[in-house]
Amino acid sequence: ITNARAYLRLREEGSSLDQYLWAFVDNQPLVNRWPKGERPAKTELSDRISKDLAKRGFKFVGSTIIYAYMQGIGMVDDHDVACFRHTG
Repeated sequence: ITNARAYLRLREEGSSLDQYLWAFVDNQPLVNRWPKGERPAKTELSDRISKDLAKRGFKFVGSTIIYAYMQGIGMVDDHDVACFRHTG
């Protein structure tokens, strides 16, 4: 319920959640080239988004959760360079 209310406030400001999130990366996915086995659980960007979401009233939006969500929605490509899914 808390996150639903925070989401509705975001909508009242004239933004959707996807517009809000993708604005952090200028609407372009980040393509990372981490050394094998060295992908982080969070980044400075996920820290920043996490803090901003919390300030806006969202709950359970820690940096690790946000980074995993960023990966899940395609904001971040952390596939191994040799992986057929890697876009870089």
